[in-house]
Amino acid sequence: MLTKDTAICIRAVDYSETSQIVTLFTRTNGKLTAIAKGSKRPKSAFDGPVEIFSLGQIVFTTARQGRLSTLTEFQQRPSFTHLRCDLFALNCSLFAGELVNGLTSDYDPHPQLFDSLLQFLQNAQAAKGKPEVLKLLILFQLTLLKEVGLRPVLNACANCKNSYQAHWPRVYFSSSANGLICRDCEASFTDRMKLTRRVANCLDNLRLIAESQQETLNEVEKVLAYHFTELLGKPPKMAKYVIDT
Repeated sequence: MLTKDTAICIRAVDYSETSQIVTLFTRTNGKLTAIAKGSKRPKSAFDGPVEIFSLGQIVFTTARQGRLSTLTEFQQRPSFTHLRCDLFALNCSLFAGELVNGLTSDYDPHPQLFDSLLQFLQNAQAAKGKPEVLKLLILFQLTLLKEVGLRPVLNACANCKNSYQAHWPRVYFSSSANGLICRDCEASFTDRMKLTRRVANCLDNLRLIAESQQETLNEVEKVLAYHFTELLGKPPKMAKYVIDT
């Protein structure tokens, strides 16, 4: 059965001299992995090889169990070519795509997440400077966690539920607890990560991210990268290209 949808390519690898395996994040059908037969031939139904972050209408056959879908048509629109002019923006976008791929399941629709990814890519290529791109990435990552049902507790202790207060003497983040941890509860979580007050305040009040300096943004991103590492069971490949060490 042929299905039509709007898709963003979040991964593309060569399968043969003429074909590719592509991972597409679609608005209506969620994530799917498909073979694009003949996509690398000079004349194909895909207007050339499928490029990362290509956006457009696709037609595909639904996969049988244990098999890949087949991409039969992709009207690619080169919407994000300017990302290649800014290496940091490109790396942040690749990181976002990697996280979407790792945290979503095949054929599990997330239309609002699709819209958020599309908006992030549009904003990232128009952003001016590293701090602005990093702010966009942080906000997208938190949206991603919310949309896949993994929203962390950032306004209270995830264990005892006491509301976060800026005067807490110490505050931590625990991936296993999925949120902030207060001083009284931190001993119960061996994976805790101590936060500076400014990072805790940003996580509690996301509006502060827009006003934050590069140093604070880097600290926030390190917390999120640690959390994604725990969720995925391995470090995301693109994290090291985004975090300043």
